Amino acid sequence: MPVLVITGTGTEIGKTVTTAAIAAAALAGGRSVAVLKPAQTGVRADEPGDAAEVARLAGAVTQAELARYPDPLAPATAARRAGRPAVRPADVAEAAGKLAAEHDLVLVEGAGGLLVRFDEEGTTLADAARLLDAPVLVVVQAGLGTLNTTALTAEALRARGLHCPGIVIGSWPTAPALADRCNVAELPGEAGAPLLGALPQGAAALPPAGFRAAAPGWLAPELDGTWSAEQFAAAHG
Repeated sequence: MPVLVITGTGTEIGKTVTTAAIAAAALAGGRSVAVLKPAQTGVRADEPGDAAEVARLAGAVTQAELARYPDPLAPATAARRAGRPAVRPADVAEAAGKLAAEHDLVLVEGAGGLLVRFDEEGTTLADAARLLDAPVLVVVQAGLGTLNTTALTAEALRARGLHCPGIVIGSWPTAPALADRCNVAELPGEAGAPLLGALPQGAAALPPAGFRAAAPGWLAPELDGTWSAEQFAAAHG
């Protein structure tokens, strides 16, 4: 898995912190890691973006960003409003390919969900993943509404011939409600893919050293971790 595309069922659900956890676990296993953010929106030129946040939490990763737009909008809209060129799937594939030649793992973190538009032609992260022939990990929410958005994202992936190796809950609440606990059992069926991890609520607020030490315990062995879906379901389902 030299390139792994990371998307989510929506925005603000934990994609960046999940990317950081995967990077931290891979680094702990002795692998070199690069993080590519094709389109960074909602961040000024002098502010750290998502790739920098991954590096802050995970450690020594190579950071790459193809475009930055100040408005917190979908990449196509943000690029148009900024009067700047949009990111193209071919640009993402080329950049990820170059990084993959020099790193053991390249993590490509999307903006928003799978089908958020990159440009006025309607291309998306899914098109970049198809050019890369890369698997797409989906970060999901824990609570009400997640079954529908997870199923829709999984259906969109299958319709495009893209492989989803699994899903990760981006923020597992400190006090899970009934829906959260029930969804632990339901989510893999809706996704058609296994649950490969669950990050605790507030993980990004941990000191970097604590984050790096804990990250493998939030992720399954497929993501270089030690987390067990069966044990998690037994404890929380």
